[in-house]
Formats: sequence, structure tokens, C-alpha cells
Amino acid sequence: QVQLVESGGGLVQAGGSLTLSCAASGRTFSSLAMGWFRQAPGKEREFVARISKNGALTYYADSVKGRSTISRDNAKNTVYLQMNSLKPEDTAVYYCAADLGFCTNYGCTGRESTYDYWGQGTQATVSS
Repeated sequence: QVQLVESGGGLVQAGGSLTLSCAASGRTFSSLAMGWFRQAPGKEREFVARISKNGALTYYADSVKGRSTISRDNAKNTVYLQMNSLKPEDTAVYYCAADLGFCTNYGCTGRESTYDYWGQGTQATVSS
């Protein structure tokens, strides 16, 4: 069983930056591809970003591409999501997810069913 704990959410002004962290435990971290999803009020959960097991491959949703960077530190069992130039529409609960598999295309990287474990989420609010 894998446990995922997100942190780093909070209130930030539009144009600002935020870095979310997700600490994993329960399994060798390098055996997990990691993803970030978000759910805004009244909307379905959506894919944000994904990073492969060794960090070599990253994937981003169009809505955050160019403004966000996903990274990982396998020595610290942690994945990060740095978000810049934040907009009010980035307001959401951000979820970390772990995938035991080997998905390497956008057809599966953004699909919730690809991921085996989920964190509880951290709230990020962007004020205008």
C-alpha cells in the first residue's frame, strides 16, 4: 500500500507562485510514476501533470503548460508541482497520484484510472 500526503497549498494572489509537495511512503518511490490532478468547485477532477519513474519524461495539461513544472526527488520520496503566473481559475484541490505501471503517452497519462493510489488533496486558492 502506498500513502501519499500533499502539502504546500494555500492562498496566493494572481500572478504569484506556489509549490506543492507530495510525500510518498509504503513502496520504493522510484517504482512509481507520479501525477498531479486538480478539482475546482463544481467541476470534475482533471489532469495537471505527470512525471515518469526516473524523472526523464514529463507531461502537462495545456491549461498549465509553460506555467508549471513537475519534478521529483527520489532520495526524498517526494514529487513537486511548481506553479507560476497563477490565475484564479487555478483555484482547486490538488491531488497527488501514483502509478505502478508504464504509461508513456497522453492517452493514458491523463486518465484517472491509470493511477493506483491517491492522496487526500491540498487546497490552493488564487485570489484576483
